Amino acid sequence: MSDTVVTRFAPSPTGFLHIGGARTALFNWLYARHTGGKMLLRIEDTDRERSTEAATAAILDGLSWLGLTWDGDAVSQFQRVARHREVAEELVRAGKAYYAYETPEELTAMREAARAQGLPPRYNGQWRDRDPADAPKGVPGAVRIKAPREGETVVHDLVQGEVRFPNKDLDDLIILRSDGVPTYMHAVVVDDHDMGVTHIIRGDDHLTNAARQTVIYEAMGWAVPKMAHIPLIHGADGAKLSKRHGALGVEAYRAMGYLPEALLNYLARLGWSHGDDEVMSIADMISWFDIVDVNKGAARFDFAKLEALNGVHMRAMDDATLTKILIETLPHLPYGEALADRLNDKTRAQLLQAMPGLKERAKTLVELADSAWFIVADRPLTLDEKAAAILDADARGILKAILPGLQALGDWSAANAEQVVRVYAEQAGLKLGKVAQPLRAALTGRSTSPGVFDVLAVLGRDESLARISDQID
Repeated sequence: MSDTVVTRFAPSPTGFLHIGGARTALFNWLYARHTGGKMLLRIEDTDRERSTEAATAAILDGLSWLGLTWDGDAVSQFQRVARHREVAEELVRAGKAYYAYETPEELTAMREAARAQGLPPRYNGQWRDRDPADAPKGVPGAVRIKAPREGETVVHDLVQGEVRFPNKDLDDLIILRSDGVPTYMHAVVVDDHDMGVTHIIRGDDHLTNAARQTVIYEAMGWAVPKMAHIPLIHGADGAKLSKRHGALGVEAYRAMGYLPEALLNYLARLGWSHGDDEVMSIADMISWFDIVDVNKGAARFDFAKLEALNGVHMRAMDDATLTKILIETLPHLPYGEALADRLNDKTRAQLLQAMPGLKERAKTLVELADSAWFIVADRPLTLDEKAAAILDADARGILKAILPGLQALGDWSAANAEQVVRVYAEQAGLKLGKVAQPLRAALTGRSTSPGVFDVLAVLGRDESLARISDQID
């Protein structure tokens, strides 16, 4: 093995890139970047009935959106079937594997007989040492690996520690089916070896596979890559993550308005930490991450924490970058198309101008887009329920009283508008909020928005005065 670390992410394209898969990809990517190595991508598409082009495209798209770039071209496992067969036949020639000729019915009967004796339902090895000349004529056999029967197979795991498997529990598993199709267990070993993978980082649901795969490596005389089996993600209730917890495709998180950086920061913190650091940049994570620091125990996914962290990342981002990301993401957001359709040079500039106030109150891009709607809204504004309740007769009276002062403003700015409103409130014996609330409702149609004086500045003189007049009339 070379000194360069080579990791791999190997999803099966039977569905989208779900959040657990995204974290596995992230840990592989971070470890490769941290060590100056490479992360390869292999699409494990040997299950032809369930693998789809759409799922492959969704996985590549999800990784690209997250910024988890891979080195070289994505490898298709299915395209390598001839190589998998070649290795299986090499093992047979070396006496490390053999052809077995049971029918499915015979295998079922064998398992049931074992169960009846209180034994695990395993293959009994009846073709292991038989003369190949005994093979039934015209019957294609399946190739089985000769698993060791004495002692134990040890997996030296970077996360789980030393895990020991008694060899009496490992039966002679099939590596090539009777139709010539390699099994997943065998294909993975051949691919990882041929691709030069030095570190296998994957979910701990693969830990028992590690023992079986070690048997194949050792039969071929190949070096076993370093293994790191990371704990699965659980829901907030401690149960294994499912759709109701948020085990959704990565594209669903884009539609919910999360930033890739924030999602990666959150996923990195599920099962790994760096002191008390909660908020991390991509550069921080690359610098700090080491696979041996991953916890053994399952981590719990918490939407509230993800949302709060996303808000922190949004507020830390410079306004121009966040505005650009929002505009690029609009097609993926619910009702985002409507806002995108109304953006032109003028409204884009207004959006950028409003961004400091908008991002202070939003935790997701969905909330950001929603609170930016006032910029492009048509007059007369449609008021939401709370804004309509605010604009009662008294509130309209306040708007009517304040309008002349605003109309008389020579230099239209947030500071000058604020001065007019403060003077009026003082003279009328009102608290500033009592005047600001009706103004906000008239200008945005909502009860919440960025600072009302910033809204006046963003909308400009003509639009602001027109919206206030609409509510007085």
